[in-house]
Amino acid sequence: MHEYNLVEDLLGRVAEIARERGATSVHSVHVRLGELSGVEPTLFRMAYETFRERTLCANAELIIEPAAAIWHCPICNRIFNAGEILRCCNIPARLTSGDDLILQRVELDIP
Repeated sequence: MHEYNLVEDLLGRVAEIARERGATSVHSVHVRLGELSGVEPTLFRMAYETFRERTLCANAELIIEPAAAIWHCPICNRIFNAGEILRCCNIPARLTSGDDLILQRVELDIP
């Protein structure tokens, strides 16, 4: 389960951000999770609950913002709806979003 490794990296990045800003704790962690990221949201949340103990995120809520996959035609920029054939202008459509995991925001307690 690579979700555990991803959460370890996430907590490390959040700790780095908190240290840089002199924070004493973290209130919430907001991540954007693309539907094609290969990350299972339930496992990601379980890993977060497991690894946040004894960190600055011990009491921080994890907020997962789902992101739909968005495909478009690189020639005419047509956006495709879910279930459509991903081909336009005689070429395959390109995935432009929805395959990512992004740390969007961290809410900190700074004295």
